[in-house]
Amino acid sequence: MKKKETLLGRIREGINDMCYIWAKEMKSVVKDEGVLIFFIIVPLFYPLLYSWVYNNEVVREVPVAVVDLSHSSMSRQFLRHFDSSPDVKVAWHCNNLEEAQRLIGHQQAYGIVYIPTDFATRLSRMEQSTISVYCNMSFLLYYKAIYQTATAVVGTMNSKIQISLSGQYTDREDQLTAAPLTYEEVPLFNSAAGYGSFIIPAVLILVIQQTLLLGIGLAAGTAREQNRYRDLVPVSRHYNGIFRIVLGKSSCYAMVYAVLTAFEVLVVPRLFHFVHIGDNMTILWVMVPFVLACIFFGMFISCIIRYRENVILLIVFTSVPFLFLTGVSWPLSSIPSVWQGVS
Repeated sequence: MKKKETLLGRIREGINDMCYIWAKEMKSVVKDEGVLIFFIIVPLFYPLLYSWVYNNEVVREVPVAVVDLSHSSMSRQFLRHFDSSPDVKVAWHCNNLEEAQRLIGHQQAYGIVYIPTDFATRLSRMEQSTISVYCNMSFLLYYKAIYQTATAVVGTMNSKIQISLSGQYTDREDQLTAAPLTYEEVPLFNSAAGYGSFIIPAVLILVIQQTLLLGIGLAAGTAREQNRYRDLVPVSRHYNGIFRIVLGKSSCYAMVYAVLTAFEVLVVPRLFHFVHIGDNMTILWVMVPFVLACIFFGMFISCIIRYRENVILLIVFTSVPFLFLTGVSWPLSSIPSVWQGVS
């Protein structure tokens, strides 16, 4: 009977100490401006800022410089179709490639369409002709818009030329001549092929991870600086036990990020109309182990944090490597096995 009372007393004492540590940690989070910024301000405003920047999903009216040395009806027809696309616009007509290259250098144009002198002549001779497209590869969205538009216009003109040379009499025969084999493109998940729906989900998850690590590390640095002996755990009877310390602190962080995580994975994508697949409960259940893993990893890292500034130097530079290690910008199958193990 006495052993049972002793066990219940220890459990009760452990729960009381855990609640004390939770309250103490919550008070330090609210009073510390630095921790408050990483725990509240950054998770609330960074997702809104990034989502607002990439909300357009795709680029429109990309300025292109044209060098038309053919000056023929066929070249003008190509340029009319090219300019009618919503993705690009013919902003400059240049006399030579050097002039167009200067526009690229000054970022007044992001691509060049070069039509040679013999463009129409070769077509009239039933010879293959070429149109050269130069894209600024430092801006992949601009490259995609210019290249896809040029490819689509060339494909349309090729079909018309094939039909005119085939000598068919019916529309059905013309269709078979121009496109004997057709395909249907069905984009999965990212139906708009937008950059925001591609990159923002990974950024939102990274914001949760990085702010947790930074906030926990900053709180640990503050605790050491305020401790007389520079220890992470203060000398107190309430901190007598590793489990009550871990559970008390992690409960505080989990309570704060339960609301912030729901905001980032449920509210932000719908607020900016990003692609959102899956029901809310499934997404939240998936986020539970992720947030807990980030919390415990942050508490592990905090053991080596001696000063508040150390966590900035230790964590901030890992943002970009962590983003690339997720495989969001490169196929996972192409990532070396060593880095797959690190991720």
